[in-house]
Amino acid sequence: MSFFRLKSGGLSALILEHVSLTLQACGTSNVGCGLSISLLVVVVVVVVVVVVEVVVVVAVAAAVVVVVVVLVVVVVVVVVVVVVVVLVVVVVVVVVVVVVVEVVVKSMKSCKEKKLNSRYSNV
Repeated sequence: MSFFRLKSGGLSALILEHVSLTLQACGTSNVGCGLSISLLVVVVVVVVVVVVEVVVVVAVAAAVVVVVVVLVVVVVVVVVVVVVVVLVVVVVVVVVVVVVVEVVVKSMKSCKEKKLNSRYSNV
């Protein structure tokens, strides 16, 4: 019977019902009053412990979520920095290779022209 009341009226309705039953029992006999009060104390302690556990679990879950989000952000930032550094290195290497190839080609053309000129000038 209490389970259905708990489901429909909530925990506060169950505690209020128990308080009213305790007051009724205290009016009729001392034995019932002592048992009802001790049951009420147990119910209140259980409710407080459950609420504290729920708050602790929610706080730990929130802390874990924050840590995971921070780690994901750090990993993303590191990956972006590595990609940018790699791209800069690739661009620098390409520019250096192009410049070196141009210098070598100009040097070879210059050398070839000098050889041709020296050949024709000797003739």
